[in-house]
Amino acid sequence: MTANSRPEDAPYIEATRTWLDRVVIGLDLCPFARSVHLSNRIRYCVSDARRPEALLEDLARELVALQKADPEACETTLLIHPWVFGDFLDFNDFLDAVDGAIEELGLEGEIQVASFHPDYQFAETQPDDIENYTNRSPHPTLHLLRESSIERAVAAHPDIDEVPEKNIRTLRRLGIEGWRRLLLDDAGTTKG
Repeated sequence: MTANSRPEDAPYIEATRTWLDRVVIGLDLCPFARSVHLSNRIRYCVSDARRPEALLEDLARELVALQKADPEACETTLLIHPWVFGDFLDFNDFLDAVDGAIEELGLEGEIQVASFHPDYQFAETQPDDIENYTNRSPHPTLHLLRESSIERAVAAHPDIDEVPEKNIRTLRRLGIEGWRRLLLDDAGTTKG
């Protein structure tokens, strides 16, 4: 499902869907993504924001929309924001404001936000270390998640603590070239 989708949003949504299909679900990086994807309960929203303040407004609107939505219709939201925070360090700093918005809206313990970025880099890693690719998306993206959904998924998973290590092993086997091939479309051009 898409939120207020405009024709110009289509390439950003399509790149994100391709990444979700081929990488997140295809490599089983998130064992919880497949069911919500197959049941069409992921809301894709492209922010038109060009400034951090405008993105915060879009984030607040999407947080409230997710809280109010029936989980059977919308379980989670991907807020794609292609024009703000191309620089990963600025994006990472912005996550404090994201936490502040959740608190200000009284949604602590109800919704949390995971972050994805084309240049995602975990602390104490080098930019091209393969483990960074577990959080690399085609465009800067905030993933809004219901905490109740996370709790159910964690309770149903046999060894949740093993997921990050399994993901790193998967990506090491794949390698950066394999990663890039996953994101090629049928014409051989990179998506996203």
